[in-house]
Amino acid sequence: MTRLKVYIARHLQVFFSTLGELVRAPFSNMMTIAVIGIALALPTGLHVLLQNVQQVSAQWDGAAQISLFLHQQTTDKQVEQLAGLIRKRQDVSTVTSITREAALEEFRQNSGFGEALDALEDNPFPPVIVVYPTSEADNIESVQAMLKMLGERPEVEHAQLDMQWLKRLYTIMDIGRRGIWVLATLLSISVLLVVGNTIRLAIESRREEIEIIKLIGGTNAFIRRPFLYTGFWYGLTGGVISWLLITTSLWLLGGPVNRLATLYDSHYALAGLDLAASLGLLGASILLGLGGSWLAVTRHLHAIEPQ
Repeated sequence: MTRLKVYIARHLQVFFSTLGELVRAPFSNMMTIAVIGIALALPTGLHVLLQNVQQVSAQWDGAAQISLFLHQQTTDKQVEQLAGLIRKRQDVSTVTSITREAALEEFRQNSGFGEALDALEDNPFPPVIVVYPTSEADNIESVQAMLKMLGERPEVEHAQLDMQWLKRLYTIMDIGRRGIWVLATLLSISVLLVVGNTIRLAIESRREEIEIIKLIGGTNAFIRRPFLYTGFWYGLTGGVISWLLITTSLWLLGGPVNRLATLYDSHYALAGLDLAASLGLLGASILLGLGGSWLAVTRHLHAIEPQ
């Protein structure tokens, strides 16, 4: 028990002494911490923005609809019969049928070509059935399956998913997600290098002290301990800086985004880092700080031997 208390006391001593060393040289240490914070804020901030885009697109899913353009010779009775069959599907919420005359009249009112349409001998518009999926089936995979099944019916000449652009958006977001992982990997390596180089300089500045400690019997673990705690503090404070940068950026963007949503008669607030994401960011930054310091100490400490 006594050895355990001594072990804990030594760690606590080094824990607070390394923090004191950072505080005593705030300018030089703050530059290293700022580099770590910015490097971590870039991929994390992009990840948060991507999540916000996914939330917005999830709300747009509800606007997905399938338009079935029927053959010209399809009668109004046949249109209603087909609409009735589609209404019986459990994955369909609403079905709207538009006759050829209704489609022509709607185009006449909205296009401004009323007089030109009067010159037409035949109605060029086909009957249309608009299908809205239920909320349970309102996703890309289910809607695509419904589109294929309804498009194979003999009455249907062409089936169109009016939210086809949403699938393209999801593909772009998937590319962005992978790009963020690549960027996060590269910047994580840069954080390791920055911390490692900073610890290497600290080791070189204390080279004579390390040689003396080894002469009097100090172990590598004893010498390594303060440098690892220094890396811990670099990682922790860098993670805090990163969190502050992301939170401040989202706060600055929140007002314009809210005003833009108001112009579309909607309300949307940017979602920031929740507790789990914040702890994950701090944990990742601490691990990078410890990893960079461990690599530097492992590589350079064994090279220092008393003459």
